[in-house]
Amino acid sequence: MIDGKIDISKFEQEAKPIDIKYYLIKYSRYWPLYATCIFIAMVLVFLFHRYSLEEYQVQGSVLIKPKNSPEVRILDRSNIFSGGNNLENDILLFSSKNLAEEALKKVHFEVSYYASTNIKEVELYDKSPIKVLVDWSVHQAEGGTVHLTKVSDTEFTLTQEDKTFFDFFNSKNNRPLDEAILNKTFKFGEVILSDRSKFVVQQVKDMAVDDKLYFIIHSPVDVLDRYSRAVTVRPINNLGTVLQVTMVSQVVEKGRDYVNALMDSYIEFDLREKNRITENTLRFIDDQMHILEDTLKMVESSMLNFKVDNKLMDVNSEFGGVLGNIQELEGMIQNIDFELSYYESLQTYLSTKTMDYGDIIAPSIVGLSDGFLNGLIQSLVQVSMERRKLLAVVNDNHPNVVVLDEQISKLRENIFENINNLVSNTKRRKAEAQKKLSQLDDKFAQLPQTESDYTKILRQFKLRENLYNYLLEKRAEAGIAKASNVSDNAVLDYARRGSLIFPKKTQNYGLAFGLGFFIPLLVLFAYHYLNNRIMDQIQLKNSLRIPLLGTIGLSNKETNMIVAEHPKAMVSESFRSLRSALFYIASEKKCKKILVTSSVSGEGKTFVSLNLAAAMALSGKRTVLIGLDLRKPRIADYVGVGNKVGLSSYLVDRSTQEEIVIQTKYDNLFIVPSGPIPPNPAELLLKDKMAEFLIYLEGHFDVIVMDTPPIGLVSETTDLLRFSDINLYIIRQDYTHKKYLLMINDLYANDQVRDFYAVFNGIRAGGDVYDFGGYNYGYGYNYSYMKKNNVTGNYYEDAEGEKKPTFWIDKFFAKFRV
Repeated sequence: MIDGKIDISKFEQEAKPIDIKYYLIKYSRYWPLYATCIFIAMVLVFLFHRYSLEEYQVQGSVLIKPKNSPEVRILDRSNIFSGGNNLENDILLFSSKNLAEEALKKVHFEVSYYASTNIKEVELYDKSPIKVLVDWSVHQAEGGTVHLTKVSDTEFTLTQEDKTFFDFFNSKNNRPLDEAILNKTFKFGEVILSDRSKFVVQQVKDMAVDDKLYFIIHSPVDVLDRYSRAVTVRPINNLGTVLQVTMVSQVVEKGRDYVNALMDSYIEFDLREKNRITENTLRFIDDQMHILEDTLKMVESSMLNFKVDNKLMDVNSEFGGVLGNIQELEGMIQNIDFELSYYESLQTYLSTKTMDYGDIIAPSIVGLSDGFLNGLIQSLVQVSMERRKLLAVVNDNHPNVVVLDEQISKLRENIFENINNLVSNTKRRKAEAQKKLSQLDDKFAQLPQTESDYTKILRQFKLRENLYNYLLEKRAEAGIAKASNVSDNAVLDYARRGSLIFPKKTQNYGLAFGLGFFIPLLVLFAYHYLNNRIMDQIQLKNSLRIPLLGTIGLSNKETNMIVAEHPKAMVSESFRSLRSALFYIASEKKCKKILVTSSVSGEGKTFVSLNLAAAMALSGKRTVLIGLDLRKPRIADYVGVGNKVGLSSYLVDRSTQEEIVIQTKYDNLFIVPSGPIPPNPAELLLKDKMAEFLIYLEGHFDVIVMDTPPIGLVSETTDLLRFSDINLYIIRQDYTHKKYLLMINDLYANDQVRDFYAVFNGIRAGGDVYDFGGYNYGYGYNYSYMKKNNVTGNYYEDAEGEKKPTFWIDKFFAKFRV
């Protein structure tokens, strides 16, 4: 207590800090706005889903088995401790146009079929009742939309739909059509022929008369470019060798068929590359057998003629073991020559080829049993096939191609070294066999001439017969190997179902709900952040340093004398609360002088002065209201008295004290009008007569209420503060700017004003007002909230209707007040 007065600022400092409840109540009152925005967002998302083309993701998987042999990993030290698979090559192969072309041959996507609908484009694909067979040997009019209408059981017409404004932005409808086939009637199965078209339309499913659909003939080049880029291939995990093939399609069945066809084409490509060695071997054996067949026929004919001419029946028993040994040696020399021929041809092949060794024949295929050479050649063929597969999608400078080239060079050098050793060893073996054969020939020469000649012919026959049988055996083995050959890779999972990836309905509805809620919330945040007006007591507390004494509710009555004419109104009760607080503060004063001011005009200081004076009068206190606003006098008009005589006329000595104090029609309430507007109001109020007049009023009245000009606009209010006991600073909700409070804060902080208390005027129930459970932030009860909190019943005069907002924005926000 200071000089018998209560320092309310101490109570203000003990106020509880504002928690999240403030913001919850502040923004929860706008729930109809949130609900409206959420509903609009949900409707927009629903329309977006209805008119947008759905996209599905289909997936299949391929198992890539290890291919590189141990020899390759030994020669390439970088692969000793890693897997032999290069999955990047297989991934690039899946996106190659060669493989896409093979897959498109299986599915026939050159024609697309669509249903005629006003909602969105629906592709029929395999559900189409017609099928268009295009003859690609003739140049076709590609890309245009052709509309088909069935006119009878066997006939149909082809037309072009009229373009709308939006069709000009659709590339699908901008392609020119073949005018020669439009607006004509054709039969199903009939060849539709013109200079730019040749195709047949077949009906494959039932179709009612007048049914419509349209189809588009696509360019094979465009289809190939599109689908070669449509597939995404990636390993399922870093440790495995399973590739996942993914495609996004608007038709699940179409994407499924293409992914499956692409995986099948990949397996067929791998098997075709694997069978190339066997096919080359069969070709080599067939060429050798063709030569041997002619020679064998000639030797057989010579032997038969010799036996007939010389009357020889059985000569085998006559030659004994000599002939057998000679035949054995000749067979050995023949085999050695075959090996030597293979090695020399292999040397020539490796010398003439650069990096593509896919046509080389392994020794094991032609019957040679050198395991090391066979392994090296198989490794060379495998790496060469990998290189060829990779070059289908990249150029020669690709890093993976360079790595394979290095592996091929290493393998080639090792094969050359091995072949040179084998050639020298084979020639040495041949020389030894020929030496033994020469010895046996000398021994055989001692036989009779006829027998010797016959033996020579027989030797040639046996030699060619054995070689021919050997080649027949090898050809049979190669054919069996080709028939039983399978791909090293396998389709792990075929594409079956598709998952919807666009539009993501659940996610979009969740996003719509979030945007429908948060966008208006952010707008409200921005509006309240940019709004510099005082909207509630929390903002007032944060912006004002002087104590808040009471709150006054918003009045919708047509009169300003609310307390006098409507004493049961809730606004009147708030003035009684303010009256109680004032009596408690200035309890030691016999005559209480109350000064009422504000920052600017329009904040309700005159309204507060009138009703505060009326509330004092109703309590039995003789009360006088002085109109000290000499610039804009309005009190006299509100009370219903004249303004010709008043304070200004008294201060210029034209009226007496008794003449300017006027009794109103309300008990105990007197008024001192402002009087005629003087040219110098500030100077008049500084005269000693003003102090004398107040001394006069103190002797005759219990309460003096002084309605003064705004302290932020004129200077005389500051001078009048010396006459008052209590100063009320009026702040109006949604009207007073925060910057207006800077001056009173500075004056209060510098102790230039004393006994100043704030009154929050014009508070609306609900809206931006924070509900403190029925109590204001200062003293007394806050009755301005009770009306819409439904706690008053019929205790107060609630017949007053709310004042309807005039601006559309006020009408809109008024709907959210509770």
